[in-house]
Amino acid sequence: MARADRRASSWDELDESDVRVRANKKGSRPRTKERPAYEDAVIGRIVAVDRGRFTAVVDESSDDERLVTAVRAKQLRRTPIVAGDRVGLVGDVSGRPDTLARLVRLEPRTTLLRRSADDTDPVERVVVANADRLVIVVAAAEPEPRTGFIDRSLVAAYDAGIEPLLIITKTDLQDPSWLIEHYRALELSVLTSGAAGDGASAAEEDSLPLDQQLVDALRERLLGSVSVMLGHSGVGKSTLVNALTGAQRATGGVNAVTGRGRHTSSSALALRVPDSPAGTWIIDTPGVRSFGLAHVEPDRIVEAFDELGPAIAECPKGCTHLAEAPGCALDAWVAQGHAGQAGPERLESLRRLLSSGHEQEAESKTLGA
Repeated sequence: MARADRRASSWDELDESDVRVRANKKGSRPRTKERPAYEDAVIGRIVAVDRGRFTAVVDESSDDERLVTAVRAKQLRRTPIVAGDRVGLVGDVSGRPDTLARLVRLEPRTTLLRRSADDTDPVERVVVANADRLVIVVAAAEPEPRTGFIDRSLVAAYDAGIEPLLIITKTDLQDPSWLIEHYRALELSVLTSGAAGDGASAAEEDSLPLDQQLVDALRERLLGSVSVMLGHSGVGKSTLVNALTGAQRATGGVNAVTGRGRHTSSSALALRVPDSPAGTWIIDTPGVRSFGLAHVEPDRIVEAFDELGPAIAECPKGCTHLAEAPGCALDAWVAQGHAGQAGPERLESLRRLLSSGHEQEAESKTLGA
């Protein structure tokens, strides 16, 4: 009984200053969102990404230029790092074999080329960063060129502030005049070549040289800039890259049954153009089958169709520019010939893109209701 009284008395004498908290086994230090500035970080350009490993060129165009392999720091684990990005590196940046640096900072980007899997996918994919030019490669035949893909690529380029350039290969298989005419109203540079010469089949494209005149003309356009090569598989994109850079990127022909190219490039890779000014890079991207624009606002899509732009000022406020939109001025503008011979087809293409985005917006509102 006496022991119980003493225990009660001792409890009564305790106050909050006597309370001891057991340290958290995961660490008792207060968490902070402040991160080191890493002012001593070395700046590098990402040239390849492979399963969590990043290859960066450091001290570019100097006698000490080297390739450094790095892993991403924890605070950047959800930040997409792609070819063309400029990053800060710490740790072992010597570039020696079996060394590993740490990627701790993403430098500000000048441009960002993005796409989504399709027009209903809200998740955007970063394709490349800090590019100056988008080289859209299509074939005149085998596979047949798709103006829808070109239009989508142009929208993505204009939205990112990147200059587009259209390359048409395999012109010996089919006259590309209709395709050139389709984009004549745009300020779009077009270069053509016969990529499958001597009447060889597209399936044998691996061993076929490109027109050297095209290679020389394209090289002249790309000097001193970072350019992205984009196109479906089988159009000769990687063959062009090899001719320009001396690389050995795998090339592939076209399936004779489906008419589609074989995927040969599995990841984006930045390659330097030999004997060129500093900063001349070509980024070869994997062959794509779709280029979604879910991340692009409708007004930005319209702005990419330059020949239709002047008519938009005459549209009523809030016009969707779709076929059923009351008072839309685009139809009269095209009918009067202001958009050129390809005006009707270009307007139809614009409305297809806008319709996809409009349906996505309506579906989102329905799901949220």
